[in-house]
Amino acid sequence: MKNTAMGRAGRQWDADSHKQLAFRTVHEPQAGAKWQSLFELHWPAYERWFLSEGERERPGYLAGFNAIRRHMPELLPTYEHLCGLAGGGDLSSRMLSLYRPPAYITGCSQAVLANGNSNVLVRNYDYPPELCEGTILSSCWNGRHVIAMTDCLWGVLDGMNDSGLAVSLAFGGRTVVGDGFGAPMILRYILEFCDTTPEAAEVLARVPTHMAYNITVDDAQGRYITAMIAPDRKASIKRVPVATNHQKKIEWYAHALASETLIRERQLSILVDDDATSEERLISAFFAPPLYRTDHRRGLGTVYTSVYRPLQGRVQFHWPSHHLDLSFTHFPETNFIIHYGPRHHGAG
Repeated sequence: MKNTAMGRAGRQWDADSHKQLAFRTVHEPQAGAKWQSLFELHWPAYERWFLSEGERERPGYLAGFNAIRRHMPELLPTYEHLCGLAGGGDLSSRMLSLYRPPAYITGCSQAVLANGNSNVLVRNYDYPPELCEGTILSSCWNGRHVIAMTDCLWGVLDGMNDSGLAVSLAFGGRTVVGDGFGAPMILRYILEFCDTTPEAAEVLARVPTHMAYNITVDDAQGRYITAMIAPDRKASIKRVPVATNHQKKIEWYAHALASETLIRERQLSILVDDDATSEERLISAFFAPPLYRTDHRRGLGTVYTSVYRPLQGRVQFHWPSHHLDLSFTHFPETNFIIHYGPRHHGAG
C-alpha cells in the first residue's frame, strides 16, 4: 500500500511520487471575497492542524483576543474583520489569533547584503511543500501596502511593506514551546505598523513568541538586525546579517545535523563578509547547495527563494524553472504549479 498524508494547507500527495504545490498571487487591498475564498479553501486542513493535539490544548477565543489586545492592539480591528469573513466561528477565530498554536518547524536560510552598493534581503524557505499555502498576497489593510508570502491565512513567512521594511523568519533550532504567538503573526504586525528596523526591533523585543525563531529585518536605509526570539528567554537582537536554524549554539543536534545549519551559516557569513560579493553573487548562492536543498521527502527541501529590494519596493520569487518579479505598482494575479522531486523542479 502506498503511504499518503494530508498537509496543513490541505494538499494530499503520494509518498511514492513527486510533490507539487500550486502558487498564486492575490491582489486585494481590503480583505474581502478573495481572502474569504482562500479561507474556505484551506480551513478544513487548518482545522485538523489546530486540533491535532486535542482541542483542550488550544487556548480559548478570549485568551487569543486578549493577547492581541495586550501585545498588538493596533492589529485587533484587522483580526476581528478577518474572523467575520471566516464566518465568526469559535475554532476559526481561535486559530486566526495564532496565539499558542500547535508547534511547527521550518528550515530556512536568510541574509542581508547592505552596503554602499547593495540593499537586499534574500531567503530560502525550506519546508514540506504540502504544508505551504503558496499564496503571495498584496494587501493594504491598515493604510500600508504589504506584499507577503502568507502562512495561517494572514501570517507572514517573509514580506515587505511600502516603507521598504522587509522581514523573514527561520526556525531557531530549539524544541522549547511556551506562551506566545506564532512568528508569522508577529511579522504581520511588524509589516502593518512599522516603518524602520529600530521600530521592528522594539516589537520583537516585547511581543511574546510560542517557539524559537530567528527573524531578520532590513529597511530602506540599509539598517538590519537578526532577532533570536524564544518563549523562555529575552530576545537577542543584534546587527547580524545572516540567520539559519540555531541560536548562538546548537541545542537540538539531530535537527542541526539534518538541516546543515552550521554549514549554511558559514557559507552565508563568508559571502556577506566579502567586499567583492555583489547582489547577483549572493542571490545565485541561494540557487545551489548547501543553501538550496532538495530533500523534500524529509521536509528539508527548498520550496522557494525570495529576494526583497527595499529601495525599489520590488520582490522576486524564484524556482529553478520559474520566477516572479513583483512590486507595489506591478502585481499581476497568476496561478502556477511547481513540481518538487529529484529531476523536475519547474513550473507546470
